[in-house]
Amino acid sequence: MGDQKKSSGRPKLEDGKRNKIVNVRFTEAEFKSVTDLEKELNITKTELIRMRVLENAEKVVLNSRELLGYLDHIGAEMGRVGNNINQLARHANLLKLQKALHPGIILKFETLFEEYLNIQQQLEIALRKIIRLMGK
Repeated sequence: MGDQKKSSGRPKLEDGKRNKIVNVRFTEAEFKSVTDLEKELNITKTELIRMRVLENAEKVVLNSRELLGYLDHIGAEMGRVGNNINQLARHANLLKLQKALHPGIILKFETLFEEYLNIQQQLEIALRKIIRLMGK
């Protein structure tokens, strides 16, 4: 077998060596924000600053774990709401069979259900926007 040298150290940069330095000064509050973001996103300050300055500044840097936690919570709430709607519909059907369903209740339910569907549509639009922002 031939002698193969093990590669060690940092991999070679494709775009050349980084030899230019930019000094930045922060207030204590600004530095704390950068440090908190560094820990939260698990990336270095350098990577964070490069990402925000060089890679499409309109992109949003976010904590994916936190976002997934919020989405999980929203999904659970939507499931609960759907369950409540099913229970109300079942109860309304029972009252309808007994001829005890007041027409005002039907109108109120339809109004609330339309509002729910509108909110659900807005949520879907917001989620699509988030996915597009993350994918670019």
